[in-house]
Amino acid sequence: MGFRSLTEAEDITIQYAVDAEEAVPLTKPLEIGTEKAQQYQHITDKLPAHLEPYLQTKPTYGLTESEVSERAQKFGRNELVEKQRNKLLHFLSFFTGAISYLMIISLVLTAVTADWVDFGIIFGMLIINALIGYVEEARAESSIASLKNSLALHSKCWRNGKLIDIKSSELVVGDIIVLRIGDIVPADARLLGIGGGGEIIESAIQIDQSSLTGESLPVKKKPGDIVYSSCIIKQGQQQAIVVRTGADTFIGKTANLIAVTTGSGRFQQVINYIGNFLIIISVLLVFIIFIHELVEEKVQTGTVTREQVLSALNQMVVLTIAAIPVGLPTVMSVTMAIGAKQLAKKQVIVKRLTAVEELASVSILCSDKTGTLTKNELTFDEPYLSSPYGKDDILLYAYLASGIAADDPIEIAVRTAAEEYHPNISNDGSHTVYGYHVSSFKPFNPVDKMSEAAVEESATKTKFRVAKGAPQVILKMTGDDKTATEMIQSFAARGLRSLGVARTSDNDLNQWQLVGLLSFIDPPRDDSADTIAECNKYGLTVKMITGDQGVIAKEVAGRLGMGKNILDADELSDSAKSAKEVSDLCIYSDGFSRVIPEHKYHVVELLQDRGYFVAMTGDGVNDAPALKKANVGIAVAGATDAARSASDIVLLSSGLSTIIDGVKVARIIFQRLQSYALYRITSTIHFLIFFFVITLIEDWKMPPVFLILISLLNDAATLIMAVDNVSISYTPNMWRLRLLIILSCVLALALSAFSFAHFYIFRDVLHVTPSELSSIMYLHISSAPHFVIFSTRTNTFWWKSMPSIVFTIIVLGTQVIALVLSVYGAFGADPNISSIGWLLGLAILAISLGTFFLIDVLKVLVIYFWDTFVGKQLSHEYKPAKCKKTSKPASKAAKFIYKQQQKKLYFGYDRARRRESVGSVASY
Repeated sequence: MGFRSLTEAEDITIQYAVDAEEAVPLTKPLEIGTEKAQQYQHITDKLPAHLEPYLQTKPTYGLTESEVSERAQKFGRNELVEKQRNKLLHFLSFFTGAISYLMIISLVLTAVTADWVDFGIIFGMLIINALIGYVEEARAESSIASLKNSLALHSKCWRNGKLIDIKSSELVVGDIIVLRIGDIVPADARLLGIGGGGEIIESAIQIDQSSLTGESLPVKKKPGDIVYSSCIIKQGQQQAIVVRTGADTFIGKTANLIAVTTGSGRFQQVINYIGNFLIIISVLLVFIIFIHELVEEKVQTGTVTREQVLSALNQMVVLTIAAIPVGLPTVMSVTMAIGAKQLAKKQVIVKRLTAVEELASVSILCSDKTGTLTKNELTFDEPYLSSPYGKDDILLYAYLASGIAADDPIEIAVRTAAEEYHPNISNDGSHTVYGYHVSSFKPFNPVDKMSEAAVEESATKTKFRVAKGAPQVILKMTGDDKTATEMIQSFAARGLRSLGVARTSDNDLNQWQLVGLLSFIDPPRDDSADTIAECNKYGLTVKMITGDQGVIAKEVAGRLGMGKNILDADELSDSAKSAKEVSDLCIYSDGFSRVIPEHKYHVVELLQDRGYFVAMTGDGVNDAPALKKANVGIAVAGATDAARSASDIVLLSSGLSTIIDGVKVARIIFQRLQSYALYRITSTIHFLIFFFVITLIEDWKMPPVFLILISLLNDAATLIMAVDNVSISYTPNMWRLRLLIILSCVLALALSAFSFAHFYIFRDVLHVTPSELSSIMYLHISSAPHFVIFSTRTNTFWWKSMPSIVFTIIVLGTQVIALVLSVYGAFGADPNISSIGWLLGLAILAISLGTFFLIDVLKVLVIYFWDTFVGKQLSHEYKPAKCKKTSKPASKAAKFIYKQQQKKLYFGYDRARRRESVGSVASY
């Protein structure tokens, strides 16, 4: 007969994991010392007196239908009602921003001047840009809603004397529910100390409330204690009476503090910065030209008619449309939308489209430990073995001394390891131990703190006894063992839970021998170490954040290849330290232990105040405030509704490995956005300088149809940048706005010089006709700046990062169209336009290509000069505080971040322009 015959163990509650002797000794008390922390440790256990009359429901009978209806009216449904956004207002929000406002003004002016072609172009650009943003965000919200619906809960509830299955949303205060192993607690409820059928239950049940506190191990709940909505029953069964529902639950109150992410983000600020810069110079120069036209008309004719004003206004509108970057929001939105779609294929859902760009700048990733870096389950670790026993022996004897029906985490870990690794133990669920027969079994009890079994070996008929329990108890039975005692202390110091195993000798059933010590830990996920190494490779520092003790955090950190400089939460709340000292500790630590939600939020805030872009991962309600505060909040797989609501990105697959995919895609998208911004600013400034000067000095005007074609063809072609080849940066990307503007101005001035030379050589040296000059300058203005887009793709020489075939074909294709239009004089559409022939057209394109090569060299020289001289001068203002001198060497997190700050913090303005960071902008 095998072990599976032991039915007397089925209803025994094993309590190894929760007894003080077997738990990791707390180096500090659980109460954190601050008033907030103490309140959090006893989260809302007290109920208001006015609820007591509603909590007198008879167990195993429940409420009547009339009582349910009355209470549903009074307390509402047991669900968290999300505030729905007005879809129309949300869509209209995509028409905001400096560039959009100017486009709307231009739209009105084109309608006034009856320029319906330009009206249609501008209107189409506005609608396309708004639709892209709206559709992408709606798609993300739809994915989140589907995920939420898949988690819909049902509960066992007593109603009218019958135990029925109802939707959790229909529960009301006073309902009697039955909580069983594996159930998710549907509402805040008070344990009644009786089983599902009314039998008395004296033992505690174990609850996984890591979604609230972040602690990896279950906690005991006794009759009379409150269990909280969203927690999971890990062991035991009890009836409970519902005391709070919906928004009144602990999780509901926390979720209500977290609004849907509405911050515009760093990207919108960058777009506004670039847009404002271009709009100011565009409007200023165009307005000067407009006044010049009217004054000139007044001087020549002595009067200015309404028709002349409208004509001048129409020309200025066309010039403004051609100059301002009307396609800037659209191109960037399309680029990010394509990135979001790529991430969705990798099980990464982007809720806020601009988070794709912001993820590229993240330099610190604060990761929740339990369930994210670790598996959130106790697992058999390397044991201590007493000679002459081996690993098979300790697994066998521990299994024989285990209750097959017990659902304690340590019991599950023992059974799982034995069934997986021991050849004589079946893994088919039958619990058979081949070659051994258990004749009697004494289950664990809190007094003896051990379980014991009498065993007979089938082949030899040898009888012996095995025992498993608290290490101190087992050593007392077997006699003091100095090495074993030291190992117990070593396990505790490393945050490992331990369990002693012993057996009697073959000749004396009362002579106990120590077999060894089992050790257990919540192990890292299989991919966590590789993911962290990959993060470091791409310049992303990972900091662990956990509600567990520091010794546990250090052990996990060591196994993950992280530094072991773990900061205790007490030090975050130490009033004796200045804010700078606390932020120094945060920067140079590798993780944080014993934290509560306020601490997580505070850590993110401190790191942001020092100029870092911070991403935060989490899955529970306790993570939601920090997710909301972070530059990029990432809800991991299985996250609560509150965490998903507060996040910008949701991972659908477990672990952190998909974050690396997200970072890579984000950096690719960032490079594309940056290269387009440089190209667009350069071409806009060049356009304005040339037309401003040439109009005032020479009174020369380009036919409006050519201005429209320049804007339409060139901006449309740049949409293809969303699929261009990009090399992924190994360091976080930042918007170097000062360099971006200065480099754009230098390149624009160089292009303007070429354009003036082009104009005067063809007009005054080659003596082309005015109509031919229009076509010549159109082809030059269209091609010369447009070819520069091949240079702006990279900070080095263009050939070191070759563009994609599709990108090259589309960009060159637009210039082929411009060539044909110039060669054939725009097919006779305007008497001021003449054909120039293929020979001259190809020569102009060749000159534009030569200009591009010279511009590329100039770009490299400017960037080199900036990084060598200007960057170093700026960097001294932003050096990080030095690591506090200690006897321990600085961790690799400290060394890495220091290097990153030296590289990146001279960008000044762009580091400051992060989401919800008024203080940083002010300091800049």
